[in-house]
Amino acid sequence: MDVLVTGAHGLIGSALIPRLRAEGHRVVRLVRDDPEGSDDVRWDPSAGTIDASGLDGVDAVVHLAGAGIGDKKWTPARKQLILDSRTRGTELLARTLAGLARPPRVLLSGSAVGYYGDRGAEELTEASRPGDDFPARVCVAWEAATFAAEEAGIRVVHLRTGIVLAAHGGALQRMVLPFRLGLGGRIGSGEQYMSWVALDDHVGAMVHLLGDDSMRGAVNLTAPRPATNAEFTRALGAALHRPTALPTPLLPLKVIYGGELVDALLVHGQRALPRALEHSGYRFEHAQLDDALRAVLAAPAAA
Repeated sequence: MDVLVTGAHGLIGSALIPRLRAEGHRVVRLVRDDPEGSDDVRWDPSAGTIDASGLDGVDAVVHLAGAGIGDKKWTPARKQLILDSRTRGTELLARTLAGLARPPRVLLSGSAVGYYGDRGAEELTEASRPGDDFPARVCVAWEAATFAAEEAGIRVVHLRTGIVLAAHGGALQRMVLPFRLGLGGRIGSGEQYMSWVALDDHVGAMVHLLGDDSMRGAVNLTAPRPATNAEFTRALGAALHRPTALPTPLLPLKVIYGGELVDALLVHGQRALPRALEHSGYRFEHAQLDDALRAVLAAPAAA
């Protein structure tokens, strides 16, 4: 297949591309900077421009682009950027794909388990209702932005991604240093659920979804056994052979990142279950948290 990928330099995109190439697929990257080769296509979501001719005839699209949601304090301007970077880019891409003479068969489009909001211990499947906090509203609008592609008959899958475990990026990389120093601990009550997935499984699931024509709509990209924050803390401490007795102080985090971000991303949680993915026949490499952490931390990139 010829597969178009956005967000190619991100944590997930940079792992997906070599996997696709290893399986014999041609990868076309949608890039904002000047193209580096013949398989790069230029776009500028903020300006609403895209080189449509470079998209015509691709078989599949994986859309992962979007501003980081946990990188900076959620000022009004930052929140608008987070929303716009997802909805404007997705609307532009979906509209362009819908208008091609030879549109792709499938579009995998990013989303997140933040769609469900703060739901405590409630088991959440793809049929569960959305939440009403900022991340939930972003995800609802993000998924709705693929409308033009769906109307054109393209099979669209919304990737409701959990916390991706990778030692060289994402949330786990930020946790490892304080845990190695013996400073890691539960956050808040520790009862909030963390829906996680190993990077290898996230990539494997996307490849699976590209090839399964029966899959469309929302798909929870999470491992089948979400952990509470307290369970995750103990498992990471055990994997690093470090104590985790002291809770993580929230006040310094709220000073740096703001209370809304800290509450939404660290204190609140979702217990999302990958029902659609499991029913489709996907088999996880890392279904258990202890195994996933050991495998991720032992990877060469973790050194």
